[in-house]
Amino acid sequence: MDHSAAAPDSPTEPRRAAWTNLPFLGVHLACGLILWTGISPVSVGIGLATLLVRMFGLTGGYHRYFCHHSFQTSRVFQFMLAWAGAAAAQKGPLWWAGHHRSHHRYSDTEADVHPPGVKGFYWAHIGWVMAEANVRTKSEWVPDLMKFRELSWLDRNHYLAPISLAVGLFGLGAWLDATQPQLDTSGLQLLTVAFFLSTTVLYHVTFAVNSVGHTLGHRRYDTRDASRNGLLLALVTAGEGWHNNHHRYPTSERQGFYWWEIDATHYVVTVLGWLHVVWDIRGPSDEVLAEGRQ
Repeated sequence: MDHSAAAPDSPTEPRRAAWTNLPFLGVHLACGLILWTGISPVSVGIGLATLLVRMFGLTGGYHRYFCHHSFQTSRVFQFMLAWAGAAAAQKGPLWWAGHHRSHHRYSDTEADVHPPGVKGFYWAHIGWVMAEANVRTKSEWVPDLMKFRELSWLDRNHYLAPISLAVGLFGLGAWLDATQPQLDTSGLQLLTVAFFLSTTVLYHVTFAVNSVGHTLGHRRYDTRDASRNGLLLALVTAGEGWHNNHHRYPTSERQGFYWWEIDATHYVVTVLGWLHVVWDIRGPSDEVLAEGRQ
């Protein structure tokens, strides 16, 4: 989709933090509760499940589907992807897609939302998320998504997804504590490990694509930005670390262009394709693959 007519909000993003981001800081601080709750096999297992499902909501849903339309799906599964992404507490699908599309248009320039080479590593990693200038949804970048009323509703009420998950985890932990005490878990423990801790991990692996993915690694393609490929980043982000590949051909669902480039999100999308949950899965062009082999 061509967004060349859209303009950045300002030549330089104001750095003032928004008070509405206090819950973001609160999630980080709440991780300290683990000193009192401890961990258990149950809390770790459920924590991994909530992390992986929400990670796919971000990588497969927010990024590859909503931002780049790299595959197609039903309206019902579209909303399920949006809810899973919103449960990661990274705001709504329209907010996320709007900022990301703007990033691709102005990547690594002064007008970019999070260019580490221009505004610093800290800004690219976390500062831009806290900034008052980036609170609003860039609706001008997502007219194709705005037509779905349920997505607009979720974008306005994005907090409902993480709050309902947090309440559900606390309730599940309290029920297990009362009925299965041998599992050595509790409501507060599940809330801490499976929500606060896993959400914080999701924050920083996601943000690392913006910071690390534009500063460290190798460049297969001579793109007009500073994007890099990195195996470690790809492993912890379910395939998003092949960032130079992605910037060379953004509409490809597969970001690990070659068989040795591990891309867990692509594997899940492939299975969903076999099950006919998604279809029209896009890949890189033959020309781009040939260029990468040179």
